[in-house]
Amino acid sequence: MTHPVDRLKEIMVRLRDPNGGCPWDVEQTFQTIAPYTIEEAYEVADAIERNDMDELRVELGDLLFQVVFHSRMAEEAGHFKLEDVAEAMADKLVRRHPHVFGDEAAKDTGSAQKARWEDIKAAERVAKAQTGVLDDVPVGLPALTRAAKLTKRAGRVGFDWPSVDEVFDKMAEEVEELRVEIKAGDKEKAKEELGDLLFVMANLARKLEIEPEDALRGANAKFVRRFEFIEAELKKDGRTPEQSDLAEMDALWDAAKVAEKAPEQAPEQA
Repeated sequence: MTHPVDRLKEIMVRLRDPNGGCPWDVEQTFQTIAPYTIEEAYEVADAIERNDMDELRVELGDLLFQVVFHSRMAEEAGHFKLEDVAEAMADKLVRRHPHVFGDEAAKDTGSAQKARWEDIKAAERVAKAQTGVLDDVPVGLPALTRAAKLTKRAGRVGFDWPSVDEVFDKMAEEVEELRVEIKAGDKEKAKEELGDLLFVMANLARKLEIEPEDALRGANAKFVRRFEFIEAELKKDGRTPEQSDLAEMDALWDAAKVAEKAPEQAPEQA
């Protein structure tokens, strides 16, 4: 019986075959497929956020297919194949976990292992001729995530605020600078100041050991949940948000907050 991963590879070969394959799949490149890869990673995160294990299984399959797709295009161009990707990952995991794979001296405390991990990654960057502290922080990361990673990397060499208090001071400073540019009507400078404020917010998340994308996803989900409450309440009167006003919707928003905080009703006793 064909192994599922081998079957997936065979399907990919068939799809990419210029003679009888899928025209859409054949014409794709690394550049055209990359956005789909990012989208699938977000859909995996979404399934995890919703704790939907059936959907997570499906989305992980979609993400795996992206890896197979990129690997097949690379194999066609003579660069590498899927097995090379897996082998490189296995080698990296073993190299970065000496405390697990045979080095008794490395079996130290969690903090020491974390420091050793960073030393290993630093050595890998040197081997890749990436000598700058920020060299290998991917440009393609979501902006908030990249901001947190940039500040984390800079913090390792001492370029960091001592505590969150200084971050809050900087945040207040950036808010005031943003107010000034908004009042002046300078949209470009306001955009720059807004970016500075978001960067400081990402830095704060990093200091609090919170992933900013996770925090924002949670806020998005909360907004959707509460706005859907507003829509549901208005629908009881046969109305839509367009037929309401801000004051009423604000009141319903507050009601949604109260409903979320209300303890669940105990089941009635038989």
